[in-house]
Amino acid sequence: MRSTSRGSALKKEKSKKYRFFQISRILSQILFFSLFLYLLFFTRFTGEDTIGRVEIFFHFDPLLGLTTAIASRTIYSAFWLSLITLGLTFLFGRVFCGWVCPLGSVHQFFSFLFKKSRLLKPKKLGQRGLSLKYFILLLVLITALLAVDLVGYLDPFSFLYRSFIAAILPWLAQINHILLSFVYQIKLLRLGDYWNQFLASLALNPIFQQGFFLGLLFLLALCLNLFRERFWCRLLCPLGALLALIGRWNFLGLKIKTDKCIDCHLCSLQCETQANPYPQEQWNRSECVYCFTCGSICPTAAIDFNFRLKSQSAPAINLSRRHLVFTSLLAIISTPFFKITPAKRRSSPRLIRPPGSLPEPQFLQKCIKCGECMKVCPTNGLQPALSEAGPEGIWTPIFNFKIGYCEYYCSLCSQVCPTGAIKELTIEEKINVRLGTAWVDKSRCLPYVLGSPCIVCEEHCPTSPKAIKLVRTETKRPDGSILTPLAPIIDLDQCIGCGICENKCPVVDQPAIFVTSVGESRSATNRFLLELLHKSSGE
Repeated sequence: MRSTSRGSALKKEKSKKYRFFQISRILSQILFFSLFLYLLFFTRFTGEDTIGRVEIFFHFDPLLGLTTAIASRTIYSAFWLSLITLGLTFLFGRVFCGWVCPLGSVHQFFSFLFKKSRLLKPKKLGQRGLSLKYFILLLVLITALLAVDLVGYLDPFSFLYRSFIAAILPWLAQINHILLSFVYQIKLLRLGDYWNQFLASLALNPIFQQGFFLGLLFLLALCLNLFRERFWCRLLCPLGALLALIGRWNFLGLKIKTDKCIDCHLCSLQCETQANPYPQEQWNRSECVYCFTCGSICPTAAIDFNFRLKSQSAPAINLSRRHLVFTSLLAIISTPFFKITPAKRRSSPRLIRPPGSLPEPQFLQKCIKCGECMKVCPTNGLQPALSEAGPEGIWTPIFNFKIGYCEYYCSLCSQVCPTGAIKELTIEEKINVRLGTAWVDKSRCLPYVLGSPCIVCEEHCPTSPKAIKLVRTETKRPDGSILTPLAPIIDLDQCIGCGICENKCPVVDQPAIFVTSVGESRSATNRFLLELLHKSSGE
């Protein structure tokens, strides 16, 4: 009976203040994750020529601003907003990780689910494994110095946006398609019509050529929380490592009231980021994200946080010199491998970038592989690259004209790029940008091979005057008869490589008209050989 009364007394001692802070933090995470979803879903064609600042979330990320500036040797002014993140971190520690970051919120939510289902059993781990994210940060910074920007692979915003755009939203579109088909099958026609209109307003691009693989990577990142709570945030996040370094001497300190503490170690066991609040001398403020879980669950309200004008000394980050040297050498040695690609010698015919893209070297130095341009593309034509741009260009945007095409009166992809890898264009500027050049495969084109009339490509060509002309040709049939249908030829001076001809070609497996990157406006070298000969001869 005495033990029961003691337990109930301790329960009443729990801090209401930190329980309030914990609930406030959860509400803050919900708010910012909702903002992330709002900006994500509104990254679409709405019928207007312009779109708002849907990419603004990225500009609060100081790691993206830093690595992009280092790799490209230029500063993108929009990243001044990241100074707000740095200032808050300097004053209050890693509150951005605990209260704002949408990917951190996702990991914390799944960690909570795994704990409640007892798939994850928290245990005290000391400082083991925490140094890994610092080495990843060092690797990213050194490769950026060598003009290879790898931050997009593990930056939390790039990773989350790319995963949702290429995998989660297409999955949602497929689920809705299945449910919508079922609604029509059971004759709920009015409900189906409303549902279909709502889905159309969301403009979810349903097809991405690496969606399955990117979805698996995202699921893997979530499943890592089965081994440690917020595994990504603790061990892998380079942005978290940068903020941890900046927030080491922040002014928000922890205080354990020794007269109330009963040495239960509950705070360290339940700590989400291995900051180890108990004992106070071992509290790692660099790892603390100020979620206030420790203060809210302490059975005797022994834990307190207070703001001090004089910062407390921070424990040293355990980074061995041997590992630092190894990581630096690994970054230096591995960087040239990312540049090994045949595209250095001869441009890949399928490496067709969005309109407004910088020349390829500068583009790769700035692109963070976030997928914003792919999300806003109204035809689903922009897709993540695999081998077309070499190892350095994996998941950067390229056109796949079999899936979609570049809409003639659309420049939205140039408006949503968060780093300036795609410079912003007006519609008037965009329609004069050349992405590549179309070519006719006469061995597959219906008028040339069968003598059948077909003018689909010419009808869809958007340029004025049309880049696809129709000329009379002679086609000999197997029976010896000769037909004279109209057949397409390309006016190279008018073609802008938009790809609508390839997309609409009725020869569906391998279109009889196709677009390659040759003649693109952004490149000084990927030109027609005839043009180079004219220039060399002075004509």
